[in-house]
Amino acid sequence: MPDMPTVQEVKHLQVASGARVFSPAAVVASCFGFMLIGALQAFYGPAIPAFREEFGLSPSAAGLGLSAHFTGGVAGVLLFDRLYGRMGNRRILGLSYLLMGLGAAGFALAPNWPGCLAAALLAGFGFGGIDYGLNQLFAVGFGHRSTAMLNILNAHFGIGAILGPAVIATVGAEHYPAVFLAFAAANLPLLLCLRGVRDRVPQPAAGTSGGEAGGSALGRSLGSVLAVFVALYVLHVGIEAGVGGWEPTHLETVGYGAGAAATATSVYWLMMTVGRFLVAPIALRYSPGTIIAVSCAGTTVCLLLAAVPWLAPYAYAGVGLFIAPIFPTGLPWLNEAAPRARRAGALVIAASLVGGVAAGPTLGKAIEWSGVRAVPLLLCAVSALCLLATLWLIRATTSNSSAP
Repeated sequence: MPDMPTVQEVKHLQVASGARVFSPAAVVASCFGFMLIGALQAFYGPAIPAFREEFGLSPSAAGLGLSAHFTGGVAGVLLFDRLYGRMGNRRILGLSYLLMGLGAAGFALAPNWPGCLAAALLAGFGFGGIDYGLNQLFAVGFGHRSTAMLNILNAHFGIGAILGPAVIATVGAEHYPAVFLAFAAANLPLLLCLRGVRDRVPQPAAGTSGGEAGGSALGRSLGSVLAVFVALYVLHVGIEAGVGGWEPTHLETVGYGAGAAATATSVYWLMMTVGRFLVAPIALRYSPGTIIAVSCAGTTVCLLLAAVPWLAPYAYAGVGLFIAPIFPTGLPWLNEAAPRARRAGALVIAASLVGGVAAGPTLGKAIEWSGVRAVPLLLCAVSALCLLATLWLIRATTSNSSAP
């Protein structure tokens, strides 16, 4: 996911004159595509009881379905990054939708668990291609509105993630094959909307990358900037996944019932979706660095408050609201900070997926040492690191952009 730097007055990448990247229908289809990938990621967890019963799996073996999905997602990001610029955008997105649909259908029809894992891996490839491709194009395709549009796009991921478990609960986990088949079919109409996507990679307008000396200054520090962006995304997604995974356990430990804890966790995900819609108009007036700095500060404060039992459910809702803009708002910032580092977007998207995978076992080990009650404080410390990384990036990218 490419980004742009925070400067006192952010200079957004402009698409070449007359080169509209998305038609209105393609924008709508892209948002629906992000709803689909959000739903796909959310299908696996609620269906685990059915996997275990059908194939006689242990809990850890059943959990491999989501691991295969994430592994395919990382591989898909890296693969389609190699193809980006060589294949047309329509082909990349079309192939991604097809792979995701074929993988979902294969998961529904596979006769054994190894077949399901192979299908989840295939669906993950397509997931990674859509995640990378649409974020990449939205980050450069709307000029000064790119940050706002990216937040709207990623908000639809949240809608899908909320609806996915609801669909499984409505039809029953034992009917998960029908859900995955319906999901596969839902990918097909999106292929018809790809005609509204500009086929060639948008190019920055002249003058957006700064002068020669400024470019040299950025080149000297580019490695450090990219490393800190990757660290920011790994840590941020680790917090996001850590709250989603451990909030119910923490709330039950401090005295809440299982139903109340589950409801509070649903509110956390809902607030994350709402937050991305709310920040869209704000992104038209404030730089990405400012938005992310406020988001990290708010997340840190809310996680600190979550350590107070009677405040915890409300504080976790606040975490969802504040953390929401970080992922999509960082992309245009990176794109402007490193306009010539084409692989930068793939690095941070892959890092975000790795962060989601690593969060569970890493936080689990920390909790074994400190206890469940320390969950919000552990995540608060990680959020403080995100804030420090953001402040460093603001200074570094401002310095680079103002180089003579």
